Amino acid sequence: MKILVIGGGGREHAIAWKLSVEGHQVFGAPGNPGMAQCAQLLNTSDYIAAAESIGAELTVVGPEAPLAAGIVDQFRARGLRIFGPTQEQAQLEASKIYAKEFMQRVGIPTARFVRATTFETASAALKEFSFPVVIKADGLAAGKGVIIAHNAAEAEAAVQTLGPLLVIEEFLTGEEVSFIVISDGKNVTPFEATQDHKTIHDGDQGPNTGGMGAYCDGRIITQADADRVLETIIYPAVHATGFTGFLYAGLMMTTDGPKVIEFNARLGDPETQPLMHRLNSGFADTLYHAAGGDLTGTALQWKADPSVCVVLSAAGYPAKPKTDDVIMGIGAAESTGAKVFQAGTKLTARGLETAGGRVLGVTASGPDLPTAIRNTYAAVEKIHFDGMHYRKDIGAKGLKRW
Repeated sequence: MKILVIGGGGREHAIAWKLSVEGHQVFGAPGNPGMAQCAQLLNTSDYIAAAESIGAELTVVGPEAPLAAGIVDQFRARGLRIFGPTQEQAQLEASKIYAKEFMQRVGIPTARFVRATTFETASAALKEFSFPVVIKADGLAAGKGVIIAHNAAEAEAAVQTLGPLLVIEEFLTGEEVSFIVISDGKNVTPFEATQDHKTIHDGDQGPNTGGMGAYCDGRIITQADADRVLETIIYPAVHATGFTGFLYAGLMMTTDGPKVIEFNARLGDPETQPLMHRLNSGFADTLYHAAGGDLTGTALQWKADPSVCVVLSAAGYPAKPKTDDVIMGIGAAESTGAKVFQAGTKLTARGLETAGGRVLGVTASGPDLPTAIRNTYAAVEKIHFDGMHYRKDIGAKGLKRW
């Protein structure tokens, strides 16, 4: 097939790479230097014209912003096959207030919350919660619109930073899990579960980021837990909305069962990188049929080996990332058997340089999780750019549990 992948981050590089490995002709818009190795890049933001010009048989949307802007509705109006949610369905991610009120209405388990529309109502709502308390900006925030406040001063500062449209909710304890499915509007095909590492520093310390790494291992949750997630969260959401596309449930596995921290309307980043690395076959076929409204007869085949992705970020990330630093060692890293997915990169006369906060996603696998972790960090050590930062404990939670 001719497949257009919209976006230019690490998630899109991983999607394009997997589709090309499956033997398809892949195009990327706008793409990034890493995607250029597995896809033909189209330097345009007119995605409909791009799809029509190449005769795309399928378009896959990576980032959330085009989905929230209604790209799927626009493609379908032109009779073009596209995989993703409609603008209305994408509100599950685009508005935290919408998502929480939807979950409350449908009966999907989630944390107790209060919506706030002014700074005054937010300050009043804080009195209804004990600390720590979670404060979320209502709109899209690239994974950085959440602050966990541990005292009143931090909470008030968070309100001023993120407000006035906010969700204030109780802090849940348990194990975080990313549970993502492919949905055709009625039926779903789940991915293997993954676990993201959101904060900038080891031990889950520091501010939230878009994600500093993730791992995929068949033992993250049991089949019974997966069935419960599907029954109590995924299917109720799909059936209430007719959701098509990647439905991402960020979960907290509490003592009372799984509860939704957030919904996303697309694949997670960096969860996509270990998912694509571990996925064996069936990706394009499943997406194509889901986009046509019928998943019947499709299946994803998985490798047994766990996979790990470690994100290399620029100095100053997530606040003010430094750019324009030369990146060295990607070839040496990949010679170890790892795959380096590019995100915040650009090509200049000096070579490959940093161009964003999260620069690279170094991804590798192994016969067991400890080996996959060692293989990934061995590849990380081959790469260098000034100010490079990464967490040293990606996957460590899995090691402690098993």
